[in-house]
Parts: sequence; structure tokens; C-alpha cells
Amino acid sequence: MRRFLRIAPTLFSVHYAYMLEYRAEIVLWALSGCLPFILMGLWLEASQSGDFALKTVEFARYFLAAFIVRQFNVVWVVWEFEKEIVEGKLSMRLLQPLDPVWHHVASHLAERGARLPFIGGLILLFFALYPDAFWLPDLGRFLLWIGVVMLGFILRFLIQYTFALLCFWIERANAIEQFWFLFYLFFSGMVAPLEVFPKSVRQVVLWTPFPYMIHFPAALLVGLPVNVLPSLAIMLGWVAIFWIINRWLWRRGLRQYSGMGA
Repeated sequence: MRRFLRIAPTLFSVHYAYMLEYRAEIVLWALSGCLPFILMGLWLEASQSGDFALKTVEFARYFLAAFIVRQFNVVWVVWEFEKEIVEGKLSMRLLQPLDPVWHHVASHLAERGARLPFIGGLILLFFALYPDAFWLPDLGRFLLWIGVVMLGFILRFLIQYTFALLCFWIERANAIEQFWFLFYLFFSGMVAPLEVFPKSVRQVVLWTPFPYMIHFPAALLVGLPVNVLPSLAIMLGWVAIFWIINRWLWRRGLRQYSGMGA
């Protein structure tokens, strides 16, 4: 960790410069995450004629918050790591005095920095189109939201990186991630806030890692009622579980890694 902290500024700047070369592609990536806005239109229409736990303006604010959170926890490490394994590029990374995962962490963080201006522009456009949905969270809740978003990104990254380590045994670990994404799509709060789920379903889903990557931080930002301490405890629990599995898979995988040059 100390070694990483010493080289982190250089590593981040290198990846940030790399990301700036693909600004147009990053804009397209950000636009591909606009699914919450599309679903927002459906829920706004439904809320005007149905009986839901959220009001129309609360739906609008929630899906904006879901879009913002989604922009910060997009992860693609499974595809990058899979490519390194299949093409033998991991061998070069293993020769460096740094865990290869930090290259992927720096790449993701640098991409967030390059994406920020575009996210800000979309938020301003949203409030111009829906002025009634404008709100400002209080400072304490906003600072807590920042920490929750960071923890949500760690959890999302760790889950996908754990799936990526299966590439030591199979060639297409991204198929597992795509199957996992189906549950993530519906239970994370991206398609609908958990407040519209049946109570029995919601109670089960809250024990899974899915709602803490989008719904929990989004609900926290817009002021919906959330159980902060139990939610943080569940998030940390899932982080610990996947961290243990991740490190076990990493040690076992390296023993049988036979990529080009290994």
C-alpha cells in the first residue's frame, strides 16, 4: 500500500492522459448510462395515474440520483483482465513491483475524472427541463453520500474483479458478469426504486449486495428514508466476503497461470 501511495499520482496522471485521448468515447459511455432517464419517463407517467410510495417529483429526483451514482460505479475490469489473461499480457504486469489490480483501479478513477464535466452538463440540462425537481441536499447528507458512493464503487469493482479472476480457469469470465448483471439491473434500483417493490421482496433484496450500489446512495442523496448504519454494515460485510474470495482466487490462480511469457 505504501508503494502504491508513492506512485499513485504518477499512475493516475498517466491513465488520465490516456482517457483524455478518448473523450468522445467517454461521452458515448456516459450516454449509454442514461437508462435511468428513460425509465424515469415511464415511472413519471405511471405515478400520475397510480398509487405509489413516491410522488412524481420524488421519482424524478430519484432517477437523476440513480444516473449520477451509476456514472461513478461503472466497472469494466473483467473485460480488461480477461484480455490480459488470454493474450498473456498479465506476465508483464507480474514483473512490476505492484499488484496488477492497481493499474485497473487507476484507470477507473482517471475515467471518472474525465467524465465529470459531461455529468455536470447533463445535470444542468435535467434541471432546465424539470425545474420542479431541483433540490439541494444538506451538507452532512451530501458528505455521507460521497462516502457511500465510494464504498459502492469498491463493492462493485471488487465483485467484478473477483469474477475476472475466474479467467485463470475459464476463457470467458465476462459471461458470468453478464449473468450477474441481470440481477444487478433489477435489484440495484436502476430499473425502479425499491420503494415500489412488494415488502416481502424488498426485505430479501436488502440482504443482497445489489441495492447498495445504486438505490442506497441514490435514496440517501434525495432524502428518502434509509437505514444508514444497517446498510453500511451490510455493504462492509459484502466487501469483506468478496475480498476474502478475491484473494483466495488470486493466490490459486497464479499457481497455474501459464500465459505467454509466464
